[in-house]
Amino acid sequence: MAPRKKRKSAPPETVSTTVHDLPDSLLQYVLSFLPAQAAVRTCVLARRWRHLWRSTTGLRIVGLDDDEENVPVQDLRKFVEHLLMLRERTDLESVEMKFYSCSEGEMPYVNLWIRFAVICKVRVLTLHILEDDYLPLDDMPLVSLHLKTLDLYGLILQKSFLDFASCPALENLKMNDCKINGWKISSLSLKHLSITSCFCDPDSRLRISTPGLVSLKLDCFVGKTPFLENMPLLQTACVNLGKGCKDVCLNYNSGVFCGANKNGCGNCLSKNDGRSNSVLLGGMSSAKHLELISELGKFIFTRDLNCRPTFSKLKTLLLNEYWCEAPDLGPLACILQNSPVLEKLTLQLFSKGPDHKVEMKGRYSPMEGPSAISEHLNMVEVKCNVVDEKILKVLKLLSAFNIHDLGSHAMKTNTSPTRGKFTWTAKISKRGSLRDSLKDQRVVLGQASAGDGDHRGDVDDGAGTKPPGEPATSSSPSNPRRGRSINLCK
Repeated sequence: MAPRKKRKSAPPETVSTTVHDLPDSLLQYVLSFLPAQAAVRTCVLARRWRHLWRSTTGLRIVGLDDDEENVPVQDLRKFVEHLLMLRERTDLESVEMKFYSCSEGEMPYVNLWIRFAVICKVRVLTLHILEDDYLPLDDMPLVSLHLKTLDLYGLILQKSFLDFASCPALENLKMNDCKINGWKISSLSLKHLSITSCFCDPDSRLRISTPGLVSLKLDCFVGKTPFLENMPLLQTACVNLGKGCKDVCLNYNSGVFCGANKNGCGNCLSKNDGRSNSVLLGGMSSAKHLELISELGKFIFTRDLNCRPTFSKLKTLLLNEYWCEAPDLGPLACILQNSPVLEKLTLQLFSKGPDHKVEMKGRYSPMEGPSAISEHLNMVEVKCNVVDEKILKVLKLLSAFNIHDLGSHAMKTNTSPTRGKFTWTAKISKRGSLRDSLKDQRVVLGQASAGDGDHRGDVDDGAGTKPPGEPATSSSPSNPRRGRSINLCK
């Protein structure tokens, strides 16, 4: 009997899906990413598209050119007026308005557009004015149960506007290049706050009352440094006191501030700024991750340390050369002694990065008995461009705390664990040479512990471990990526 032939199965049906097969809600969501002018123009595509733009979930009122922010309010005013009149009163997820300039006569229109967005229950509101002339917002509080994110640029913010008690859902506030005419920013719901290149009255100190804050960025504030009220939930804070900071000691000299001496300068002796309380560090004492950068001569961080704030949760800390400028390195030692659970310390000294010619890493643990600093500190990074006397002074301070050598964990280091030794691993870029940096230095790095002999400032060039006491020798052409180690002995 002849075998039966297998019946060929029918080819699977292919379903063709085009943009016309998508539901209206998805099309309206896609249109929300277009500039409003382009979204309106889609009404000519087909009968179905005629009214889709009227119910988009977002509005982007920007220019149509490559540079979307290069458009004045005057060029878009009539279009926006018609847009808002013809649009359905559906809820808005986001409203983005970016203009190059706004004349005095057009300011009321922009404030009206903001109120329209709030009425439509907007959740994300962005308003940017790029021209040097700042746009003053109405001195009225925002009232919204739905606003979650507010992004402001180039505006004048009045006292009432900065009280966000009527915005219980607000979690993210970003202010960039704004003039702050109020004396206090307050919000119980705010979780993330970013203030960059903003300024206020030079004779007053802005207060920030945000007890629920989780992350803070305060960068290049012009005027007196804002006063931070307690932030018990704070996780991360980045503070950079730049040249615009007015809290500067007029008698500053190489890390020494005049403070409250009889001959102190007017800035240091000012009595109307809460100098008996910590301005910054007290409010950030609950943070787990801190980045504290300051120009030399600004006294806020140093004065705050007199209040002895304890950073009981701090895990990672990044500091710049400001903390290492005092003759006794007091600020650096003080903050280390008041960070009992610190795990990682990064010192970025006289090098703004991101590329540094010299990067040194060390690990250490405390000796037996009570320790002056955190027993959990297992990583210290020092980043700089040259290892000079100032850098060596910092390294000596670090080695002065009770330290045990952790041995062979360090790159190119095979030294057995020795009581009281600090091992550094140095990474040198092609542009810098550690040996050149150390050349002619007469600073003693440390003394060897008992039984180790005297080996001050030993440098391992990557050719193997050099016995203590023997001079360092150069290997044949070395790979610039190979590690070099400095042994600092207590």
